[in-house]
Amino acid sequence: MSNLLLVAFLDLKESIRAKWFLVYTLVFGGLIAIFFITGVTQSQVMGFNGLSRLLLMYIQITIVILPIFILITTVRSISSDRDSNILEYMLSFPISLKQYYWGKVIGRFITVFSPVFLAMIVAIIIGIIKGASIPWSILFLYSGLIFSLCLSFLGIAFFISTVVKSSEVSLGIAFFVWIFLLAFIDIALISLMLQNRMSEELIIGISLLNPLEVFRVAAISLFDPELTVMGPVAYTILDKVNQKVFVILSIIYPVVLGFAFAFMGLITFKKKDLV
Repeated sequence: MSNLLLVAFLDLKESIRAKWFLVYTLVFGGLIAIFFITGVTQSQVMGFNGLSRLLLMYIQITIVILPIFILITTVRSISSDRDSNILEYMLSFPISLKQYYWGKVIGRFITVFSPVFLAMIVAIIIGIIKGASIPWSILFLYSGLIFSLCLSFLGIAFFISTVVKSSEVSLGIAFFVWIFLLAFIDIALISLMLQNRMSEELIIGISLLNPLEVFRVAAISLFDPELTVMGPVAYTILDKVNQKVFVILSIIYPVVLGFAFAFMGLITFKKKDLV
């Protein structure tokens, strides 16, 4: 355990010194600052006002920015250590492959999750100072959703990092995965449904395998439990499972998916040539 925590601490320390972490922190911290400066908490749109509207806007932007940041900064985590001979140096110490791998996962998770979470905490603190009402239930649920989203894409990124040796190729694959999950999967499924007259339940079920889609629907359901903004799709989803159960599943499913990819990455890491 001490070796695992040591690897996690070293990865965390290295990430904090990197320029990408500064940009990453400024992006999410800057979003909160911009929302307050532009008076988002003082306006009302579709019944959302105060910190509720701020969190709604923050989470909608997070779903686009967070996955690509995690993928791009993590897919090179192991491959860069291999290229710079740091991996060979680390394994010269009495550290097992499992300790090295999970230490990197833990260190990188803290790095990618903490700025996003702390930005929300800062927003809540400023809201308390200004006397705004705090939507605690939404805050806790959004924290859980962000936690699960970070874990799912972290697992995918580490799997890519262990499968692909080249840093350039891994970056290309990471960008393709982000684009595919963000946009192409919806377009492809809609086209498939229109051309082949497939069941809408099947199409929606396939689309909900996408962690980004699950995150998006769960985030919307916190403010719109009836999912009216989604149109007829809402009836198919809510007929199968109620809103509370769906939110719980939307937290559990990405976590399970992330661990599954992380374990597959560990198996690949053990079987492939290390240097």
